[in-house]
Amino acid sequence: MTLLGHGGVPLVDRTTSTHTTERQISHLKKIEITGRVARECISIAYGFFSPLDGFMTKETVDTVCTKMELPDGTLWPIPIVLDVEADQLTAGGITEGDTVYLTHQERPLAVLEVSDVFQYDTSDMAAAVLGTREERHPGVRMLQAMGDTFLGGTITLVTEPQFQSPFDRFWCPPRQLRQAITEKGWQRVVAHQTRNVPHKGHEWLMKGAWFAANGDLPVEELHTGVLVNCIIGPKKVGDYIDEAILLGHQELQDAGYFRTEVHLVSFALWDMRYAGPREALLHAIIRTNLGCTHHMFGRDHAGVSGFYDPYDAHRIFERIPDGALGIKPIRVLEWWYCPVCGEMTYSGLCAHTDQKESISGTRLRQMIQDRTEPSATLMRPEVFTRTLACADRYGFGSPFCTDRYLADRDPVFTLEEG
Repeated sequence: MTLLGHGGVPLVDRTTSTHTTERQISHLKKIEITGRVARECISIAYGFFSPLDGFMTKETVDTVCTKMELPDGTLWPIPIVLDVEADQLTAGGITEGDTVYLTHQERPLAVLEVSDVFQYDTSDMAAAVLGTREERHPGVRMLQAMGDTFLGGTITLVTEPQFQSPFDRFWCPPRQLRQAITEKGWQRVVAHQTRNVPHKGHEWLMKGAWFAANGDLPVEELHTGVLVNCIIGPKKVGDYIDEAILLGHQELQDAGYFRTEVHLVSFALWDMRYAGPREALLHAIIRTNLGCTHHMFGRDHAGVSGFYDPYDAHRIFERIPDGALGIKPIRVLEWWYCPVCGEMTYSGLCAHTDQKESISGTRLRQMIQDRTEPSATLMRPEVFTRTLACADRYGFGSPFCTDRYLADRDPVFTLEEG
């Protein structure tokens, strides 16, 4: 059966069926790529970014920036580009029409058919995609750090990434995830986007979205599932470590707060642009390719303070033409603890808003850093315990990224043979 992805076209697969050795491609020109490009190369090859089968040409970047679509009219909000320095091309004698192999950490990753070599003003790209040119926006800084030249063209993965523990148990690209969904008998799947260890607000966000997505389906047969799709990408000091994010969400299932029949944890490789509403659309596209039918969007989804309204990521879906996106957004407000009701409640439900106890991420992080167990109204005790275990096993004693973690952590994946 043909699996269809975003845009109603067959799900992209740019992986080789047999292992390709360095000797087989050693005659090709080569170029070393950054970690971001390597992660996006993997995502393209496995179909996370369907219908993209390679890195964008200048024409495609132009239409994405100005119209939020690909040249054929398919909805697409953010450029996916391969950046290099011009002197890399000069040194390698690489020009348009060449076939080159891309290396990462000096290991072969993919073959690129170069169809376009171009320059692009990343400040203009930032203004179009992020809505600002201000350097204090992390997405602007990311774009400014790119090389001065771009290569467009299709790619083929020649070395499959070998994911390290604990990531290996959660790596489930689109085709495998579609199979897992079929085996679970899910007719509807609601995606939860996350870069954090879960607190009670996240848990109720997922449970509320599950009820919304399940709709009129009979609940006793459990035809609806929650897909937690963690974002694994570059981190900065103070972020939760990747291992704690994945294992913290898995702990909600292991401890019984979600049944195995309705909950699945996985991840996607993506370097956040913090593009607010446009990034919300890209997340919806990725989860469409994963087989989801619904996607939850909360306050400040993919945003950064001071640049977007807290609910811009809700409103952008009102501008999308019917049929342009094969997934239904579930737009939610805030969950908090109400001491009068004695339970978690949702914006607009109870009349005790003047007494609400919002979940402060800053306060919660400080408690975890101090190894002070939060109250059960903030975080499940099992998640807290698992987070500290991850700190000791993976984070050199801290559940948050430190300079040592960023320098010495085990890699998420390697490109070793076999």
